[in-house]
Amino acid sequence: MEISGWNERYRSGKRATDDLGAAPTWLLLETAKHLEPGRALDLACGTGRNALWLAERGWNVTAVDGSSVAIDILRNRASKRALTVDARVADLEKSEYRIEDSSWDLIAMCYYLQRDLFEPAKQGVAPGGILLAIVHITEPGGEPTAHRLRPGELERYFQGWEILHRHEGKANDKAHLRPVAEIVARRPIGS
Repeated sequence: MEISGWNERYRSGKRATDDLGAAPTWLLLETAKHLEPGRALDLACGTGRNALWLAERGWNVTAVDGSSVAIDILRNRASKRALTVDARVADLEKSEYRIEDSSWDLIAMCYYLQRDLFEPAKQGVAPGGILLAIVHITEPGGEPTAHRLRPGELERYFQGWEILHRHEGKANDKAHLRPVAEIVARRPIGS
């Protein structure tokens, strides 16, 4: 979907996750409770439910999305809650945001697939840091698309990393009905 389409969806308030309020995605909640707050990057953050939750827990958060409407909503929510989130409008598909190498203790990519973003995201994770990704996968027998991986594809991006969590199947977030692949991976120290 083009950025203008996302802006319209956010403007209409009809996004699948709008009714979830401030609750973060389940996998982020489960992962972050075992981590000390540090620097976090939320890619394709939408209206910021994950970014805001991390900021409430002391993380230094940068949140990036191509939708200016979503970022405005995020900034408004952060202001109302007296939270600091570095919220940026940038089209990830056009490489408008450069991920700094080895700079992030946690990078989250939730319900967003851009295959060529995995490598720069991995490079952005500090040694010992975490990359968390949730992407939709094809239905059994289906072909991969620009927005859906084939089963088993996500884990291949993380060869050589410590896999802390992997799951393929039903999403743990109620608003997402299609099957997903989830991964939480730690970048090796010294890499």
